[in-house]
Amino acid sequence: MNKFKINIQGMTCTGCEEHVAVALEKIGARNIEASFRRGEAVFELSDDIGVEIVKKAIDEAKYQLGEIEEVSPQENVVLGDDGDYDLLIIGSGGAAFSAAIKAIEYGAKVGMIERGTVGGTCVNIGCVPSKTLLRAGEINHLAKVNSFTGLQTSAGEVELAPLIKQKNKLVSELRNQKYVDLIDEYGFDLIEGEAKFVNENIVEVNGKKLSAKRFLIATGASPSLPSLSGLEEVDYLTSTTLLELRKVPKRLTVIGSGYIGMELGQLFHNLGSEVTLMQRSERLLKEYDPEISEAVEKALIEQGINLVKGATLERVEQVGKLKKVHVTIDGKKKVVESEQLLVATGRKPNTDSLNLSAAGVEVGKRKEILINDYARTSNEKVYAAGDVTLGPQFVYVAAYEGGLVADNAIGGLNKKLDLSVVPGVIFTNPSIATVGLTEEQAKEKGYEVKTTVLPLDAVPRAIVNRETTGVFKLVADAKTLKVLGVHIVSENAGDVIYAATLAVKFGLTVEDLKESLAPYLTMAEGLKLAALTFDKDVSKLSCCAG
Repeated sequence: MNKFKINIQGMTCTGCEEHVAVALEKIGARNIEASFRRGEAVFELSDDIGVEIVKKAIDEAKYQLGEIEEVSPQENVVLGDDGDYDLLIIGSGGAAFSAAIKAIEYGAKVGMIERGTVGGTCVNIGCVPSKTLLRAGEINHLAKVNSFTGLQTSAGEVELAPLIKQKNKLVSELRNQKYVDLIDEYGFDLIEGEAKFVNENIVEVNGKKLSAKRFLIATGASPSLPSLSGLEEVDYLTSTTLLELRKVPKRLTVIGSGYIGMELGQLFHNLGSEVTLMQRSERLLKEYDPEISEAVEKALIEQGINLVKGATLERVEQVGKLKKVHVTIDGKKKVVESEQLLVATGRKPNTDSLNLSAAGVEVGKRKEILINDYARTSNEKVYAAGDVTLGPQFVYVAAYEGGLVADNAIGGLNKKLDLSVVPGVIFTNPSIATVGLTEEQAKEKGYEVKTTVLPLDAVPRAIVNRETTGVFKLVADAKTLKVLGVHIVSENAGDVIYAATLAVKFGLTVEDLKESLAPYLTMAEGLKLAALTFDKDVSKLSCCAG
């Protein structure tokens, strides 16, 4: 017996599947599995029956026969209810759910494969748990230190265990509301297990082979570890395990001072740890504008966080429960000791177990999945979205990409990814928010650039808050005054940056910002004040003056 797969046009329901199956049975076909959703049928024929007879049978059944291909027996293609999918998604985070919901709206049959906990990084171990704890840390810090005379506030030792328990309850509630409960609501299949590609059309999960018209890889990323002598022998923490501690360490050393290291370092500083942030670079946030880096560095030092820059990491060791980091700074050797060590040196894509080479899916130098402008990989049936591509690592970018994949893979719309205007926020205090081009990036793109830098002590909201360490920076085209980039260090910078995102996305000018009405005593007023500084000294203006 030979196994065949045929494409059939004109099937619209399960009744059509039965008609096709009967037509194929009449010519002697066996083990027939037809799917109207896929527009395909798989069956077996004896050697003496030719494909011309198949064509005639389908014609007589009033359907149109497309491509016929012979399937090797070992592929074991599954086309029944368990394995026949229009879209099969690997991963269950923001990109995966966005794609699944939109694909269901197109009428597709969708399956989602998850090897661990449903919900991905954001709700389980990223945004949600870290931000709720960051808020707790801010409250504790303000209780210990405030700038207002006459206020008698104080804070005792933090009980971390109940705080973590409360955080876990919130994570569980949001995971159910925003992810798990939606599986039944929208009616797609959740397949528990690890997916591995067998070939370009099939994945294997728990020993079972599943086929799909289109695949989406949305497996995210996980903490990446540096090559550092002694690290394997040390009980270090990652961004995931740090948020499960039950006791605030007296001292915490953080290797890496990107957004994860800064947020979590400040969190534990605010909870009562003595924190040392350690980095190889001489400049904090070196990919940002220098004024942003300087303002953030000033704020962290004012708060009492130890910042070690230009450090050459030699080795780490553990003596009892004490962790020791051996570094060289300005040619001098130094040992930094602490009870806990957080390694926050970036993230790596989760692609190792997927067997992507079998599917013909190409990866980059860091094993990230390479995609084109339509989120498609080198295999035209396979798409990828979210952190696994090492694009902007924000859950809202992942969700946008997942929705676009559904539009393209299921809706056939051929939409192009547009990540030209992506806002980013670091949830420290003061927070850091940015959108559009930095001054250096604008110059590299050939713009003649005009910039303005407004210190936060010129923003009334910051003055009344008595927190004036920070900055607003605008980058504009010198010829048209079109706003190219906005970069902010201030309280609520993440809220302000959305207005700036609209300005950059829709080509507003500095004059547009000047002429708009900004509510007084909001941090958003800083946008208008920064625009005014292109040709005025705002310190010499009255309140609300334009």
